[in-house]
Amino acid sequence: MSRGAKRALISSGALLVLAASLVAASLLLNKAPGDAAPATPAPIADNVLVGAGDIGDCSESTDEATAKLLDGIAGTVFTAGDAAYPDGATADFSQCYDPAWGRHKARTKPAPGNHDYRQSGAAPYYAYFGSAAGPAGQGYYAYNLGAWRVYSLNSKVVSSDQTTWLRNDLAANAGSCVVAYYHQPRYATGYANGSHTSNTSSEPLWDALADAGADLVINGHSHEYERFSPNRGITEVIVGTGGSELGDFGQPLAGSVVRNATTHGVLKVTLNAGGYNGQFVPIAGQTFTDSFSGSC
Repeated sequence: MSRGAKRALISSGALLVLAASLVAASLLLNKAPGDAAPATPAPIADNVLVGAGDIGDCSESTDEATAKLLDGIAGTVFTAGDAAYPDGATADFSQCYDPAWGRHKARTKPAPGNHDYRQSGAAPYYAYFGSAAGPAGQGYYAYNLGAWRVYSLNSKVVSSDQTTWLRNDLAANAGSCVVAYYHQPRYATGYANGSHTSNTSSEPLWDALADAGADLVINGHSHEYERFSPNRGITEVIVGTGGSELGDFGQPLAGSVVRNATTHGVLKVTLNAGGYNGQFVPIAGQTFTDSFSGSC
């Protein structure tokens, strides 16, 4: 219809007819008259937790390779202990950790490891990470990521104060999905020489989490990747693959379903309201990976 014809219709009192025609035509085209199609609302982003344990090592280049993985993965970065080798000293953090993973410090939520405590009270660890490490000298804290309650725990100093706090906080957040990370795993196959195996010292943490129905526990300490089938409802994943030299495996522990001791990388866990999806991401040039999921 020409503009002149439209003006004639309008001047002759047919405005309502024209409007009705335009609306009808627009409905046929599934569009609103005179407007572009409405934008599809952006989906709500899931919450991502990504990281590893056993990271900064001046004698290796693989810590920089895992840091490059973090460059391309958005989310909250965790460290599952022993961020700076060999001794968790101030120089180890400034020279061996900071040049690689340090560029993600602003989004990092760390946990301490046994090498950090080679320094009195793990003082350089707390000084480097500051308030992100929780109350100075304590080594445990919690935070929320969407529907999830996330716990960073201290498996080197498992005090009754920590265990009591953990049980109380779990009870206060009983409606949340739960993931925890700390350094020394309750269960681990460990090395062929018999070291870095299961740790009874972290059992109070494991028991508190299991009693509360926790979903996922992430550890380091053993310099390898290992995933266990659910035990008391908890899937345990060891990801001591952040950059330091890798170990090997002894006789597999019951429940160990995936093992790799030749690949550095990070664990990416996508947390959503009903569960999680986990993926081991290898450094460039390596191919091993693992994927798993669970509900909560």
